[in-house]
Amino acid sequence: MASMNPAAAPPEAVVPPYWDEACKHLVKRDRVMKKLIPQFGEARLQSRGDAFATLARSIVGQQISVKAAQSVWSRWVELMPEFHPGHVLSLGVDEQRAAGLSARKVEYLHDLAVHFDAGRVHVDQWAQMDDEAIIEELVAIRGIGRWTAEMFLIFHLMRPNVMPLDDVGLLKGISSNYFSGEPVSRAEAREVGDAWAPYRSVAVWYIWRSLDPLPVDY
Repeated sequence: MASMNPAAAPPEAVVPPYWDEACKHLVKRDRVMKKLIPQFGEARLQSRGDAFATLARSIVGQQISVKAAQSVWSRWVELMPEFHPGHVLSLGVDEQRAAGLSARKVEYLHDLAVHFDAGRVHVDQWAQMDDEAIIEELVAIRGIGRWTAEMFLIFHLMRPNVMPLDDVGLLKGISSNYFSGEPVSRAEAREVGDAWAPYRSVAVWYIWRSLDPLPVDY
């Protein structure tokens, strides 16, 4: 894996090649999408960075604000001459705690680095693996649950058909857009998502936008 210099400019964003086709499909299939999609013009899901950095960021950001997470991330990355798993493994606990990480997050980031350094995650094979197989690899890493793995599939790998039923925002958005604000069960959300296939990820992105017009940069 190529190392990432923390001082370097962020890599250019990649946009899913299937987006326009997905939007046409959803507009035809779903009355809510027909209204929602045109509201956001040329906005698109974007992916940037590498897999290790994306997952490390998700761990650093757990249960703290976006602003706090960015501050801790910047201080943590500055501890390394280059950002890659081997350098993470060389860091001491105390210096990472001093950068603002909790003891548990230090453990989680160490485990993440071990998995990448030892080749326990098959990054080069992910393109040929199905979503569930990738999720299975990721949730074996401490600090990464199914929701984080699904966010990774959507925002990093840009998989087109992910339906993150544990996502509070998704359930809230389905409630307000499809059920007049009434509470929604996972089964009801799954049924709504059936009409979105094979582009559930795209529909989910627009549901999130209906709650917050600013796209998430994961």
